[in-house]
Amino acid sequence: LRGMRKTIADRMMLSVQSKAQVTLTTEVDVTGLVRLREGLLSQWRPHRIRPLDLDLVVKATAAVLRGNPRLNATLVDEQVRTMRDVNVGVAMAVPDGLIVPVIRKADEKDLLSIAREIREMADRSRKGELSVDDMTDATFTITSLAGYGIDAFTPIIDPPQVAILGVGRIVEKPAVSEGEVVVRSLMSLSLTFDHR
Repeated sequence: LRGMRKTIADRMMLSVQSKAQVTLTTEVDVTGLVRLREGLLSQWRPHRIRPLDLDLVVKATAAVLRGNPRLNATLVDEQVRTMRDVNVGVAMAVPDGLIVPVIRKADEKDLLSIAREIREMADRSRKGELSVDDMTDATFTITSLAGYGIDAFTPIIDPPQVAILGVGRIVEKPAVSEGEVVVRSLMSLSLTFDHR
């Protein structure tokens, strides 16, 4: 292990050795999210942005974090610090490993702004143009393996954060809704947090 891969490996080991990590996984009905995304296709066409499930997950997570400050926090030297800003890191794969650019004050941004920022960060990450500032001060991270066909997994917390959300793929399945079996769009979410 060398370079970026060595740094990533060291941070992962630090995380699992220094935190009491627990992962909770649940399957959620995201049929409404899928309908919203499909409805945004024509609205966003003039902006030349195709809405992604991740855009909606980042926006929803940012709103939830505002009301749950214990998850929007860091733990340094046994001191929990709840953060004023909701800065959501979005994990992105690059050829040498994984980087986590930050959407700052994500709870204050509209959905289209978040989508634009994710696209810009992804483009700059592919070109190797992200700065250290682009990847610092996240208060919570989202990582998605939906594009790899993964349903659920155990994400590892990025220290000094206290939690991370893993997003699985969306799958249509039979589900019971109002006493009837219907086809719904379901997604697994895996929240890893420091149990301390």
